[in-house]
Amino acid sequence: QVQLAESGGGLVQPGGSLRLSCVASGSIDSINGMAWFRQAPGKERELVATINSGGSTSYADSAQGRFTISRDNAKKTMYLQMNSLKPEDTAVYYCNAYIRKIGSTIFRLYWGQGTQVTVSS
Repeated sequence: QVQLAESGGGLVQPGGSLRLSCVASGSIDSINGMAWFRQAPGKERELVATINSGGSTSYADSAQGRFTISRDNAKKTMYLQMNSLKPEDTAVYYCNAYIRKIGSTIFRLYWGQGTQVTVSS
């Protein structure tokens, strides 16, 4: 099996910081593009940031300048460093990744279970 697992969420005050992690595990041959999404209560899931296999990144306007996405391929881990957090950043944050299993010829999209980020005084 292949799994993605997020961690690092929690309760922080406005202006604070959090670093989220997403670890891939299982029978993995290769990981291609990865991304962070978030979903606030009553809202649709939205893309926060992406990173491709070469390390190129992109960000939603709401995250630009405050969030940094990165990856450590040796550890099969992706990170989201979140600074200057705002109440509107409150959401469940999900990681996803295109992963090729050992013995497979194709990449498939996998999702983590999500980690709660709450920004509040």
